[in-house]
Amino acid sequence: MRCPYCKEDKDKVIDSRSSEAGRVIRRRRFCLSCGRRFTTYEKAGESFKLSVIKKDNSRVPYDRYKVIAGLEKACYKRPVSAEQIQQIADRVEEDIFRQTEKEISSRFIGESVMKHLRSVDKVAYIRFASVYRQFTDAGELIEEVTQTLNEPDETRQPKLFGD
Repeated sequence: MRCPYCKEDKDKVIDSRSSEAGRVIRRRRFCLSCGRRFTTYEKAGESFKLSVIKKDNSRVPYDRYKVIAGLEKACYKRPVSAEQIQQIADRVEEDIFRQTEKEISSRFIGESVMKHLRSVDKVAYIRFASVYRQFTDAGELIEEVTQTLNEPDETRQPKLFGD
């Protein structure tokens, strides 16, 4: 690997970690010539192309960033970190790739996002569900909120000082 600073091809890997559900390897490297550190990312070749079957039966390539964009909109101004959003996207991809199909329905992806988001932040879950499920009237939304509020909440923080 060539150093991006001095362009020499003498480096040593000092740390390796997998990310994106194991599909990307992040390597911290140390240049033996100039002594600077840099990071590289290695991604396996796209031997497995995944298509998403949309509601209108059209097919589009799977795009992780669409999942993340939907999560970011649902989590806007909520106490959900960027790292948690990435972790949810990783879990959704794990669900998808467990299917071992070359085509997956957008419905499956949406349900997976909701399943994982529900355990992180219920308000963000309701936001996502209201867009994804396209509630036709307020009654459907109220029913979903009521059902969500009535289930045990492991993520709820204890109230402090009479909040």
